Amino acid sequence: MLRVEGIGFGDKTRMESHRLNVNREELKRIILGDERLRSVDLELALPGDSTRLMPVKDVIEPRCKIGGGGEVFPGLVGGVQTVGKGSTLVLRGCAVVTVGRVVGFQEGIIDMSGPGADFTPFSRTCNLVLSAKPREGLERHEHETALRLAGCRAAEYLARSVKDTAPDLIESYEAPSSGMGSGLPRVAYLYLLQSQGLLHDTYLYGVDVKRMLPTYLFPTEVMDGAIVSGNCVSACDKNTTYHHQNNPVIEELFRLHGQELEFAGVVCSNENVTLLEKERSSWYASKLVGQLGVQGVIISKEGFGNPDTDMVMNFRRLNEMGIKTVVITDEFPGADGASPSLADADPLIDAVVSTGNANQVVELPAMKRVISDLKMVETLAGGWAGSVYSGGSIKVELQVITGATNEMGYNRMGAWGF
Repeated sequence: MLRVEGIGFGDKTRMESHRLNVNREELKRIILGDERLRSVDLELALPGDSTRLMPVKDVIEPRCKIGGGGEVFPGLVGGVQTVGKGSTLVLRGCAVVTVGRVVGFQEGIIDMSGPGADFTPFSRTCNLVLSAKPREGLERHEHETALRLAGCRAAEYLARSVKDTAPDLIESYEAPSSGMGSGLPRVAYLYLLQSQGLLHDTYLYGVDVKRMLPTYLFPTEVMDGAIVSGNCVSACDKNTTYHHQNNPVIEELFRLHGQELEFAGVVCSNENVTLLEKERSSWYASKLVGQLGVQGVIISKEGFGNPDTDMVMNFRRLNEMGIKTVVITDEFPGADGASPSLADADPLIDAVVSTGNANQVVELPAMKRVISDLKMVETLAGGWAGSVYSGGSIKVELQVITGATNEMGYNRMGAWGF
């Protein structure tokens, strides 16, 4: 791991005393190798800046493989070799943020300072902000694809360019075994991926998970970018690619492995549209979890409303199998907190981690710089006509802030509920 404490543009992409210098023109040429894009802009946003980023599409942490085990973002940037093995370079404290008009109503805001900065982890990263304009006539889904790949390519380029720099820290992770025989409780992670409808897409090894059956993953595969975000769910609980790379559930289970529990691994499942699809995935996911011989499961999801049913259905199946289960979710009970928090529920659900009320209303002051379009606040989920005041301050729900109520728990709000 390399610690990044500053970022700027220079004649060569390199690290100098924890500052990442980026060759802007070289990176532009790499991104514009995609013929679907006609231009690209690269800007910088640093912690403490009076800067507002919007609309934010995705956030990606720069990483690259430096020893064995394929390439990061398999199926998208690299080949399709299974990842999760060997060595990976991480640029901690740095992020690539993709912005611009793609879909419009379900993208987000990142404030680099002020009260809004307290609700997003990306106000504390040194951000390379990437916006790209598509060629004339390009369909929206192709524009999204090109921007998604541009973000991943930029992140891989930054890490690869400094891979010969001596690391600040080396961390080791071992893939969970079939059983340690330690007598500790075995715990698995059921990882629900957003896949509900047009542009609600998550990619596993480059494949849209809409039609997948649940599958087993080594946790280290996730760290190498096996899961990439391509969706447009509300910004507050969108699992950006950065969230997947730094999944706190996986990190915590690794930390406790061999001490308080045995980490049995990760089962990935999708969030479906129809009842039949939901039932098929929940039956299959519960079968895989059962085969791991676990006593406990943690479930996280992405999104709200329809995904609540996927979460509840999986909880019910696992509970009926005698497996103790905890769910992580945010809430949408209205600004006053008086309405039902979830679109589905079950009396069996007795262990919940809340990551906050996404309907909470906040007022955010004007920023000196906006990248790229302040007026879009009014069309984002969580904004409304009149959200933008004269002078540039805004009044919105937390729903518009990227990562504010992240349902992996990668945020600053949360509480256990029983």
